[in-house]
Amino acid sequence: MLLRLQKVPALKLLIGAASAFFLLTLIFTLHRHYTFYSSYDQGIFNQVFWNNLHGRFFQSSLSSQLSTNVVHQGEIPEVYYHRLGQHFTPALLLWVPLYALFPSPATLTVLQVILVTAAGLVLYVLARQYLEPPLAVMITVSFYCANAILGPTLSNFHDICQLPLFMFTLLLAMEKRWWWLFWLMAVLILAVREDSGISLFGVGFYLVVSKRYPRIGLAVCTLSFGYMLVLTNLIMPLFSQDISQRFMMERFGQYAEGSEASTLEIIWGMITNPWRLVVELFTPFFGTIKYLLGQWLPLAFIPALSPASWIVAGFPLLKLFLGKGMSVLAINIRYAMTVVPGLFYGAILWWAGQSDFRVWISDFRLDTVGNLRTKKVENPSPPAPPASPALFSSATNPKPKTLSPSFRRFWIFCISLSLFFSLASSPNRTFYFLLPDSYQPLVYVPLTEQWSRVGPIRSLLAQIPPTASVSATTYLVPHLSGRREIIRFPALQLRNDNQQVINVDYAIADLWQLQRYQVAFKGDRADLLAMVPVIDHVSSNGEYGITEFKEGVILMQKDAVSNPEAVAAWLEFKKEIESLLQQPA
Repeated sequence: MLLRLQKVPALKLLIGAASAFFLLTLIFTLHRHYTFYSSYDQGIFNQVFWNNLHGRFFQSSLSSQLSTNVVHQGEIPEVYYHRLGQHFTPALLLWVPLYALFPSPATLTVLQVILVTAAGLVLYVLARQYLEPPLAVMITVSFYCANAILGPTLSNFHDICQLPLFMFTLLLAMEKRWWWLFWLMAVLILAVREDSGISLFGVGFYLVVSKRYPRIGLAVCTLSFGYMLVLTNLIMPLFSQDISQRFMMERFGQYAEGSEASTLEIIWGMITNPWRLVVELFTPFFGTIKYLLGQWLPLAFIPALSPASWIVAGFPLLKLFLGKGMSVLAINIRYAMTVVPGLFYGAILWWAGQSDFRVWISDFRLDTVGNLRTKKVENPSPPAPPASPALFSSATNPKPKTLSPSFRRFWIFCISLSLFFSLASSPNRTFYFLLPDSYQPLVYVPLTEQWSRVGPIRSLLAQIPPTASVSATTYLVPHLSGRREIIRFPALQLRNDNQQVINVDYAIADLWQLQRYQVAFKGDRADLLAMVPVIDHVSSNGEYGITEFKEGVILMQKDAVSNPEAVAAWLEFKKEIESLLQQPA
């Protein structure tokens, strides 16, 4: 009877938390998309899905524009470029049937919210294998309020959004001993992207160290590590050289010599340069500490006390800490999601009394002493099987921990703080209409102002035929990406399926947004300064005609006659930003 009374309010809270997360994140992300704040990555994935739907698997001209051939060698973007050379993501094929029903970039936004919401529900079932309903619900609410979950969910669609669902399902299958499902999830995790095997390796390492299923753990470690090596050194280079010439160098170039390096060369560079490895691991020191605190905060810092959290999440953390660049320690972007499953699983085991440093140390001592003593016994009896899945075979009898009222209040405070930080940071400009994107100098776009621009921008987009080739600025790319030929402005050329270099049929640029944000963001200012001369050049020589100019958005068509009213509006806008254009980028 007591258990039933506990389950009913707990389940109501669970359903309420999942529903609130689903509805709010869906509303805000769709609002972000339809008010032209979803950006380039949303366009890349939408074009990949669109090409998959039409049998041109994982091809993308938008991805080609980011390839090493274009970025480093100055080549022209290709419509037949295979993105698998950048990121190997076959798991995306699972969702092509859904996209076929609703072929739109907004479909990917809905899919991402569904996947993350479902991950939280599986997490609750996983927690219930050890914990009573109230505590399991607290852990699930922590998941939905975690900065590392909210930030990436409120962003463009990304492949890592699949990882929490697959990881929690794999861990649940392990607890249930549903090995068919365990190995299915292992394969799907590897299919998420080329580096997701690092998360799977953490699970295998835990199974070995904890002595729960050491043979399975060893098989998982071998599979994940071998798969990553074969994939990044043999398979991905068949599509392009991006993995060695761009991604490895951008993230781990400090461990290599020269302008390119394979994963094997990076690993060898780490082994032969241990001092550099240690320095990278702990620098920036305060940034690393801040990142860990942000990951631990929604769980009231319990993962810091759980060996299982360190073991399972340790390898994704190592990947981030050993890399370089601003994004590795940014908790609001997709990479932070890779750490979450290990932290939460370790927290579950800690509350269950199965993952505690005191238990770990005492078990290690008992195991060591026991081994020493058995050497003196000629005919030892076989050891009894462990009574619980603690780290190392437990001769103690760890008991589940109880949630005291005072700690419950502290935990709720931590969850609230995590939620506050998530919303206050306005991840990916999702809350641009509620909070300024910059306070000094002030950059704020009111909701009414942006929505007043939506209609005119849509009228301009509607003038571009769905089969036409187009070049568009970052925040317009997603809305035009369901086509074969599209690149980012100010580029105007691409290589078509006939391997001919062509100029795009249309070019459209939102200059108003760049003007508004350039005062605080150097990238927007540099883009604006680069685009204006291109517009002047191609319109003055007759290559493109300016057909429309509304709300700071310019539409140009190849070989068209310019509209005098549109030209006059463009010149008036250019006059407004004249002082800015005279300054160096």
